[in-house]
Amino acid sequence: MRLIIRVISAVFFAVALLLGLVLLLPGEKIANLAADQLERQTGRTLNFAGPVRFIFWPTLGMKADGVTLSNADWAGPEPMLRAERVTIGLAAADLIRGDIRVTEVSAILPELNLTTREDGVGNWMFDDAPASTSGATDSTPSEPLDLTVESLTFMGASLRYAAHGAESVEMTQIDLRAQWPDPQGTAAVDLTLRPAGAPVRLQGEIGTFAQFLTGAVSSVGMRIETPGGTARFDGNADLAGDVQGRLTAEAEDLSAVLAAVGQSMELPAGLGPNAVLAADVTYTQEGNLSLRDMLVGSGANQLRGALDFNTSGERPKLTAQLTADALDFSALTSASNSGDSASTSSSSGWSTDPIDASALGLMDAKLGLSFNNLKTGEVVLGASALTLTIDRARAVLGLQPATGFGGTLEGELVANNRNGLSVGGTLAFNNIRLEQALGQLAGFDNMNGTVLGEVNFLGVGNNMDAIMNSLSGKGWFEVGKGFYTGFDLEALMRTGGGNGGSTVFDGLSASYTIADGIVQNDDLSAEVKGATVTGEGQVMLGAQALDYLFKPTLSRDGGSAFTIPVKVTGPWADPSIRPDLEGALKPRLEEVETQVKEEVQEKLREKISEELDTVIEPEQDLNEVLKNRIEQEAKDQLLKLLGGN
Repeated sequence: MRLIIRVISAVFFAVALLLGLVLLLPGEKIANLAADQLERQTGRTLNFAGPVRFIFWPTLGMKADGVTLSNADWAGPEPMLRAERVTIGLAAADLIRGDIRVTEVSAILPELNLTTREDGVGNWMFDDAPASTSGATDSTPSEPLDLTVESLTFMGASLRYAAHGAESVEMTQIDLRAQWPDPQGTAAVDLTLRPAGAPVRLQGEIGTFAQFLTGAVSSVGMRIETPGGTARFDGNADLAGDVQGRLTAEAEDLSAVLAAVGQSMELPAGLGPNAVLAADVTYTQEGNLSLRDMLVGSGANQLRGALDFNTSGERPKLTAQLTADALDFSALTSASNSGDSASTSSSSGWSTDPIDASALGLMDAKLGLSFNNLKTGEVVLGASALTLTIDRARAVLGLQPATGFGGTLEGELVANNRNGLSVGGTLAFNNIRLEQALGQLAGFDNMNGTVLGEVNFLGVGNNMDAIMNSLSGKGWFEVGKGFYTGFDLEALMRTGGGNGGSTVFDGLSASYTIADGIVQNDDLSAEVKGATVTGEGQVMLGAQALDYLFKPTLSRDGGSAFTIPVKVTGPWADPSIRPDLEGALKPRLEEVETQVKEEVQEKLREKISEELDTVIEPEQDLNEVLKNRIEQEAKDQLLKLLGGN
């Protein structure tokens, strides 16, 4: 028993003696000891520009001012780390044995200068021996060092990160707290960034943190909090920027979230304020993004599908296949239309404001979208399948088909900004309700009926006025039974008849050509009760005006017909509609004139026949008969004068 007490006493005495010796060591010696071991293990130089003080409460270790840690040989002359003050906690037991085990590092106002070289190796990846000149070409990540930090705290840090071949990113006011108790285990991270002033907080865990620091892929579970929203990521990542996992995000105030990450913008009406995103995410260090099993939505609008964004090539390329139930962008488009109403109203003509189509050249795209219902302002579409292809600033919107205005539309619309802006398209439409289509697209709902037909068109210009005045193309249409409100042809042609101010027709068809913004038609044909209507004229799209002549022909009981032409002229918002009486009476006057001439000629023929005592046939020319008779009389008188028989 006495022997045991003596052994324990000797041990305690030895520990007390060693601790006393450590406490008597100057702080600079501890600092130099730590710096020497760090340099032997990493090849990096640790310098202390200010005083170094040894501390033993609340942490055993040292406190130093003006601390710098040198950079990798290939990363430039600037230090990788510079800090106003650093506190380093050391493990007492290891220190007694002459080893350095850092248990805690805290820094005030540190400046981090991080970068990567071409092979993806970062300057924070330490070699286990002094750096050599071959380090710049050795692409194999170094093995984990027997150098750990159980607790790391940065307050008010500044960061400059320059990935190889990319623009550098700089941030300030960064706070970091990390717990890494097991050198081969998981690190808990609490990181606060302020890219635009407001805090963005990331809390989570990184598995196998030692391997993660050397560039290996590790498991990551992270919660992100921003003003106005939260997100959660669970998956795998590495320091080079490769990420794969499930991301879910929800924003109660999308504007606040965007502002917190430095994307301050005023969201259009109808977009936000709430938004959701859920997807299986794959992101590569080259900047390529893939989303699968995706749900993205704002308000009542939700899209599902898959998306790929590829930054390789001459331009970024976006590929997506999306589906939706009901989409309502009426608030978005109505706000836009209200701002432009003054410049696009029919009273002032088409807008001359320049159209900025530069966005067509930002990326290439191949998108597919199908939905059951879509509202855009006054336009409502039913179940439809749309495709959008953008290639070198040329966009093609395909309708495959689209359901709208009571019928279907198939074809494509094109916007080309490769050499100035041009727009065009080829459309086939079937069972379209005219009152819906013309009312929603042109504010003209006087024509009612279902129409089928085709149209192709092309316009060139950098504003709506130039495009509408340059339109060219052709087309045709056929309308079933319908009516036109605001004008009654039957009331005009029949006393006591009419349809209460509307023209009812059993069928309507026409073909047309378009040149310089003017639609020319020469073969309009319509069947109206008891009459046939033909028409010809122009619709001036650029000038928003009409110059058209309708020719309704009324059949009489006796089989004769009477035509009363009707002229429609002036702006299409308020056209002038009036009968062309001169045109209606001219054929009748010509008929009467012909009849009078025939009667006069008959009486004259009878009188001349009586006077000349000869029969003049109707087919004989009276002038020739009179001329021949005068010549004969002159011959007879001349013979008498000469004494002949």
